Amino acid sequence: MEPLLLHLENNVYLEGDRLVLVDRRRLPREIVRVSCPDHEAVARAIEDMVVQGAGDIAVTAGFGLYLAARETGRRGDRDYRAFLDKAAARLKATRPTGYHLAALLDRLMGMLAEDPNGPPPAEKILSCLQNVLERQRRISEDTGRHAETLLVSGEAILTHCFAGGALLYMLQTAREKGKEIQVLCTETRPYLQGARLTAWSISQLGIPVTLITDNMAAHCMSRGMVQKVFTAADRVALDGTVANKVGTLQLAICADRYRIPFWVLAYGGPDRRTARGEDIPIEERDPSEVLTFRGIPITGEDVKGYYPAFDLTPKDLVTGIVTSRGIETWKG
Repeated sequence: MEPLLLHLENNVYLEGDRLVLVDRRRLPREIVRVSCPDHEAVARAIEDMVVQGAGDIAVTAGFGLYLAARETGRRGDRDYRAFLDKAAARLKATRPTGYHLAALLDRLMGMLAEDPNGPPPAEKILSCLQNVLERQRRISEDTGRHAETLLVSGEAILTHCFAGGALLYMLQTAREKGKEIQVLCTETRPYLQGARLTAWSISQLGIPVTLITDNMAAHCMSRGMVQKVFTAADRVALDGTVANKVGTLQLAICADRYRIPFWVLAYGGPDRRTARGEDIPIEERDPSEVLTFRGIPITGEDVKGYYPAFDLTPKDLVTGIVTSRGIETWKG
């Protein structure tokens, strides 16, 4: 069975004048579709975690800009640029840590500025997004293909959060080559992406997968249950700092302690606009998200919460990165 989340087109698509998103908060028990009529609804959906994964969020934001362009087209606005600037700023503000979202929106707005004539803005944006979707699939496939060469039959790997299509392509390719690989997935509190998205998708590939809570990783490493760690990255700075879902740093520290290779699926590679890790903003989300589970309080009324959605892993804890161009080893 092909995992639902392997191809973004299955989860983010246009239906008439609306953008439809498969609500990843409800997977895998339910397939619920959220219909977004305008860019503000898209922005709220991104903020509310309806869509997850850096590349997927970026494309979703791109479609939000497309809806804004459609709106200006219907109204016949001559000064459509001012409205699209505001729409792009609103969409950028939804998730500040990952660079893919802002980079894609900047690319789309730059394209409109370079060619103010010709087809309507919405048509230009849609054409570009179709190319982006195809390119994203190729990058995921190529990254996964390179990463598969790091796997040895009989190994168990550990992953965190939802590492996207490259992880699934890596495992799919390994299976096709006859490699027997097992996967441990952290649940990834508080939204449980590892449980609901990653573990479920891997099980759809027919690959043995075991779910562990976030605080079990060090124990599993100490018992020899993990031979390699693979995570994704929302952003990689030029100094090698990796920004990813909070919890990645502690996995890298533990992997370093037990001399377990720690690989990052970096897809397109480092962000050339980010020189250092300290330049990466860390999104701090609503503390209530860690004080509740599916809307049910899990502690006392006077308890405070803290939720940095990402953390920063320094280069010296990372074995290397895998991109669509190949493998870059940093240590070991």
